[in-house]
Amino acid sequence: MQTLENQTFFPSDKVFSHLFFFSRLFSHDFSFSPSPPPPLSTTMRSPQSLRNGDTASPHPRIPPPHHFHSTVSAQKLRRFNTVILIFRLASFCFSLAASVFMLTNSRGSNSPRWYDFDAFRFVVVANGIVALYSLFEMAASVWEISKGATVFPEILQVWFDFGHDQVFAYLLLSADAAGTALARTLRQTNTCTSEKAFCVQTDIAIALGYGGFLFLGFSSLLSGFRVVCYIINGSRFHI
Repeated sequence: MQTLENQTFFPSDKVFSHLFFFSRLFSHDFSFSPSPPPPLSTTMRSPQSLRNGDTASPHPRIPPPHHFHSTVSAQKLRRFNTVILIFRLASFCFSLAASVFMLTNSRGSNSPRWYDFDAFRFVVVANGIVALYSLFEMAASVWEISKGATVFPEILQVWFDFGHDQVFAYLLLSADAAGTALARTLRQTNTCTSEKAFCVQTDIAIALGYGGFLFLGFSSLLSGFRVVCYIINGSRFHI
């Protein structure tokens, strides 16, 4: 019988297979990477679009902020131009009516005529100029409202409107002030006693001229606001 010291043990095939398995197991890379999330187009689908056979959009249909602000600015600019147009129309009507009332102020060969007085001629000319200017500005306002752009380049348009509003407003105020002074002088003479209708129509024409000046002054304030907006923001209107 052989002793244990002289006995030699040889590993079996099962031992070699277990060793090979554990060596492969510990040498394997266990790094895991998270799987990417499914695309938005597969998770968010519009039932209405899928029912109609259309492809669902991967992004929600939300208008960009720039488009929203531009729409609001365009609406406010249109309202602003509409207010200016109303003031231009009122100035045109009052100035034209003042010129017509003064031009038709003639009662006969023996009655005084408006062109016999320098101040009344000044009233007719000033109101006629303002009426023509207001008519042009009305057309420019309608153009700007319908087209969304000014007749002239923007920088030229804002300064043109503001400068002419100032000049013609002071011109009309000077003419009405001169006519008022002459009308008071005539009331102190026998002219208004014998020709009362002439003096009354003169007063009406001068009062209409003041109305034209008032609405032209409102237009001048709004055109001045556009000039300030252009100087500060580079645009004729600011939200």
